[in-house]
Amino acid sequence: MDADPPVAQFVSPGAVSNESTFDEYAANPRFQQLQTELRSWLFVGANSRAHTRENSPIAQTPESDQGIPGRQRQPGHQHLWDHVRDSADQITVARKIKYLHVWTTECAPWLDMFDQERHFGLQVPILAQDSAAVFHALLAVAARTAERRGGVEGSRDSLELYSQAISALTSSLDTNEPNVMVTACLLCVLEMMSVSPRDWRRHVEGCAALFASSGVNGFSRGLLQAVFWCYARMDLCGAIIADGAEATVLPIDNWVLLDGHHHHDDDRIHGSEGPPRQAITEQFLQRGLQSLDMYANYAVYLCAKVCDLLTRRTRCIELGEDNGCDYETFESEWSQLWQELQIWASERPKEMTPVKSTKTGTKGSPFPRIFFAHWAAISSNQIYHTACILMLEMKIGKLFDNPEPVHSELWHARRIVGISLTNPHPGCINNAIQPLYVAGKLFTHREEQAIIANLIDSIEGRTGWGSRWRIRDLEAVWGYRRGTFT
Repeated sequence: MDADPPVAQFVSPGAVSNESTFDEYAANPRFQQLQTELRSWLFVGANSRAHTRENSPIAQTPESDQGIPGRQRQPGHQHLWDHVRDSADQITVARKIKYLHVWTTECAPWLDMFDQERHFGLQVPILAQDSAAVFHALLAVAARTAERRGGVEGSRDSLELYSQAISALTSSLDTNEPNVMVTACLLCVLEMMSVSPRDWRRHVEGCAALFASSGVNGFSRGLLQAVFWCYARMDLCGAIIADGAEATVLPIDNWVLLDGHHHHDDDRIHGSEGPPRQAITEQFLQRGLQSLDMYANYAVYLCAKVCDLLTRRTRCIELGEDNGCDYETFESEWSQLWQELQIWASERPKEMTPVKSTKTGTKGSPFPRIFFAHWAAISSNQIYHTACILMLEMKIGKLFDNPEPVHSELWHARRIVGISLTNPHPGCINNAIQPLYVAGKLFTHREEQAIIANLIDSIEGRTGWGSRWRIRDLEAVWGYRRGTFT
């Protein structure tokens, strides 16, 4: 496993909380060893996979059953029960069943936030019936969720399940089976729940390498498309945390591929823009009319493009990089991207607009109330407002001849907070951590700051997903002593 390339230390300039771990889990030598092993294996798998886009969401007959004389297919529930009963570990059947329940009721709804077809809730358990790697990865994420929330006192079942998932995964890394991508993505989710945000890039690099080598992307359709966008949301969070120092790990040109356009990493060095910009926009809008999920994913893509532009502009100015982002080019790209964001907002399907909204909050709240009925509308609108704030922060001086509310960073910030206050859906609140931080930096009144800190604190309490480190970052930005709001 010598294919693991050296990685430079990544430290976000926008994050001043320097904790290396959220809890003792990430400091566990076994976890660190397993994570390094997994990362190395993913790079090996990425290098050995054929560069093809011919990936089917789920094979009709799993390869594990093909060519085996006398092998008869059992009912799916029997396969799953065999996994639960026969897994070679010290985890009791009762605890495994509990983790399956946690997966169904807590983990899958969050992962399916942008997916009406609920691939993680419905299709992934079906895939787990025939894949030990997916089965153990699914249970590992559920166990880690329970552990982070304190629901499994003194237990570290997730570490054992994580180890078994890695062992099961290594035998199929050179194949195009969908279980490879699903398992890698789920294990990435587990790692993101357990490590410092400073280390996030290291934990998504293996997944990014697999996506780049396989051609799986945001237009792949079916289960693999859902898996990609689950990864993409994590990659975007890492780019926001980087605060202009780094863009997404998977280059934005690899996020969506159109027929007839095959992008390679080297193209980016030579200035290729990949598929035509207008063609991608039209494809998103067309698919967005067919599926609201894709319209929500379009917001994720646009925000990732904003992070990419911010990074190139920052590196051009501060490091003198010749990356094609000089003043004239930057102005043109900025205007195009701003227009795309406003088209996203103006062309939203009705289901993506608020069911009810107020200009001001109730009972003296300084934030508006903005209620959405559709899950994906909650986070995608927050991501849109986050992208607009990042765009406006990039510009200096007069921006518009006739300023409107949409041209105000504070207007977008109030709406981000208002959406979280009004839509406490458990499937969406994890994705609000970075938008709330971006918005929170703009507020100066202690009452407003306390509301934002309480919102971020509640996310970790409800989901187990580490969020309180962002409160410490905000305390530094606001000029308070560390621990003022925690």
